[in-house]
Amino acid sequence: MAYGVTALVAAPVSAQQQATAVASPDSGPVGSTFTLTWSGVYLDPDCSNRAVQILWDGKQVVGDGWHWGRNNGSGTGTVPAGASLGGHRVTARPVCTASSNPTDSFTVTPTPTTTTTPPPVVPTTTAPPVVTTTVTRPPVTTTTQPAATTTPTTTTTTTTDSSAPPASTTTKPFDGDGALTLDKDNIQPGDPLTATGTGCDPGSSVYLSSLGENVGTAKADTSGMFSTRVEFTTIQPGRHVIRADCGVVLVGSVDIALTSSTSGTTSTLVILVFFLLVGALLVRRQFAGLFTKRT
Repeated sequence: MAYGVTALVAAPVSAQQQATAVASPDSGPVGSTFTLTWSGVYLDPDCSNRAVQILWDGKQVVGDGWHWGRNNGSGTGTVPAGASLGGHRVTARPVCTASSNPTDSFTVTPTPTTTTTPPPVVPTTTAPPVVTTTVTRPPVTTTTQPAATTTPTTTTTTTTDSSAPPASTTTKPFDGDGALTLDKDNIQPGDPLTATGTGCDPGSSVYLSSLGENVGTAKADTSGMFSTRVEFTTIQPGRHVIRADCGVVLVGSVDIALTSSTSGTTSTLVILVFFLLVGALLVRRQFAGLFTKRT
């Protein structure tokens, strides 16, 4: 009986001398992981917890493992932050009483520097500037010709009339595109006379004058045309020059004739009186002859 007890106690002591642990890998930077594998470790037969802690330098728990065999097991640990460069110890410590705590060395290496290679520079191609060509077309000028009339008229582009437009009217030189048309060449006092003009400034006021007197007014339409009646305040026989001021100066002329019937009437009256006198004389002579014969 005493011999058997002695053999049970001596077996763990012999196993403790044979326990080993291997770290793989056995070096690495801070934050890297490693696996610690051990063998020759015997747990207390009365302990059913097979959990194992992985210690860093015998103090800091950096991982855990499992005692999965009769006398071996493995666990995983992580190099703790702040670990100094150089050699350290990693140890497997079972939670239950064990014959030993196997240990191995681990070397902390510098953290590798990550070099980021920038992407290749793609040459930038600059597009040529866009040249915009603007073509400006000349304005199109439309000239409206005056309506044709059946009555012959006399027009001229110059004037000898001394009359002037109102002081508020600015007259520009006549450019030859307008005309003043009168519906009659000859009139007698009291005859109607109409003046039609073209080439005026659109919407301008029109003043007609002759011999310094105003003979009519009008207003040009949007095409520069007007039409108005000409009325003379003083009747004088002969040719009258009519001037229209409407931004340009338009000139026309008309002849005024005075026909008198006084001379014809007087001649007829004289002849009638002459025949009356002759008739009276003949009648008197007849009465005188008759009276002489009776006596």
